[in-house]
Amino acid sequence: MMYCLLSLLAATTAFQPAILPSRLQSIPHHTSTTTTTTRLQAKEDTTRLQAKEDVATIQILMSDTGGGHRASANALRDAFNVLHETEPTRFPLKIECDIVDIYTDYGPFWPINAYVPLYKFMAEYSFLWKWFYEFGATPLGLWMNDFLLETLCFDSFEKCMRRNPLDVERDDERADMVVSVHPLCQDLPLKILASLDTGGESRSVERRTTPFVTVVTDLGGAHPTWFNKGVDKCFVPSTVLKNAALDRQVEESKIVQYGLPIRRGFWRFGADYDTEATTSDQKKGGFWKFGTKKQNDVEEVKGVHHKPTIREGLGLLDLPTVLIVGGGDGMGGIVNQATAVGERLQSLAAKSSSNNEPAYQMVVICGNNKSAQTTLSPPETQWGSNVAVNIMGFVNNMDEFMRASDILVTKAGPGTIAEASICGLPCILSSFLPGQEEGNVPYVEENGFGCYKGTPEGIADTVEEWFAVSSVTTEGTVLETMKECALNAARPDATLDIARDLADMVYKRREELNIGINKKEEVAVAA
Repeated sequence: MMYCLLSLLAATTAFQPAILPSRLQSIPHHTSTTTTTTRLQAKEDTTRLQAKEDVATIQILMSDTGGGHRASANALRDAFNVLHETEPTRFPLKIECDIVDIYTDYGPFWPINAYVPLYKFMAEYSFLWKWFYEFGATPLGLWMNDFLLETLCFDSFEKCMRRNPLDVERDDERADMVVSVHPLCQDLPLKILASLDTGGESRSVERRTTPFVTVVTDLGGAHPTWFNKGVDKCFVPSTVLKNAALDRQVEESKIVQYGLPIRRGFWRFGADYDTEATTSDQKKGGFWKFGTKKQNDVEEVKGVHHKPTIREGLGLLDLPTVLIVGGGDGMGGIVNQATAVGERLQSLAAKSSSNNEPAYQMVVICGNNKSAQTTLSPPETQWGSNVAVNIMGFVNNMDEFMRASDILVTKAGPGTIAEASICGLPCILSSFLPGQEEGNVPYVEENGFGCYKGTPEGIADTVEEWFAVSSVTTEGTVLETMKECALNAARPDATLDIARDLADMVYKRREELNIGINKKEEVAVAA
């Protein structure tokens, strides 16, 4: 049902006709009064530039319909900070990010400003989601989305895009560049930028001068609204989505394929970025130190992702471990899945050991689903002594839990799949949103690091099969083979690669703005 409203009403927010920022207004010079005003305006522009000269600004548009969009935005923000700190020669200016849920914060009325709770509702009723998603992808659905958004949301969304990234209560200075990490933040924002850039004269995307970039945060499939041929760059994580962008007439020269932007803990080795890079390393974008800043000897820290060490740090036992997650919202039938897997592990342990010591381990991360956490925890649920069970709520160190585990059970969210591949973690996909996440299933299966099982019993059967001693191929155990396949599919450098390209673009824009203001100052002085 989310895409019902996202297709039919997402176009609900509007932007007012833009008032061009003073630095881009034409400079009249007919009378002495006008000349004085012009000089004062030029001085004001110069003061504004000086106040902002040490930073570049990017507005990142998203909506919290699922946890992946904000996670990607935060990952890019963190990457900009790392690049500024570790590659100061190439990235001397700090980049400030204004991350905004444009629908929740600037939606003019219900249901446009209620997409987040509506998303959660629709995710529980996949048949509704499927109908609206598919309708929204038809020519009629796309036209309605575009028409309704521009009609209903232009004015309110314009207020968002006019705001000062350094002080959102002011609208005297727009962001230097805009980035979208959400499928419903392309078409209308592009028209708004065109209006702002032309002083309200035109909404034609061709008239836009402010850089606009799309960073696609889906993986194996994506809604057509992700792709607009008027963007400057479109970053995609997979060949499937590159082809989808081409089908939507995005020029191939604008499409860049790196991978998904993911949280810092999943960057290459989850490491600290060393500023003392060699020349060859700098050409590659820097040198990764495999540990903490206190560890200078690479040989010393080769075991930084040593599974027993990570388990000890998390307070877990060093046992074969299944990790079950439901995303930030804890969705996907996590209670039934955990119950089925826990009972199966108890049965396996009883067969393989005569004592009551734990033989397997299960970690269940319920996210914000407090009801599931309570249901799965004692006294409501009593787990057998042969299985060590840890029930947790929302965690900020998912990278550690993934690296401590042998099998991941998860809904087919793109970010979780990308993070699991970086950790070499085989996946059992338990559910998916029709359309949006459906393509993630063949992505995992074709890359050889997991499968889809839609029932708790099927998940438990697969866990048993993968843990069984007899599950051996000519290359080794099933889990070992899938781990290698996952690592082959991993793109741990994607976040920094995307951030470098974006930083280069916003730096270029800053130079253009500086030149424009200097020329304006010269005209004012001459007048």
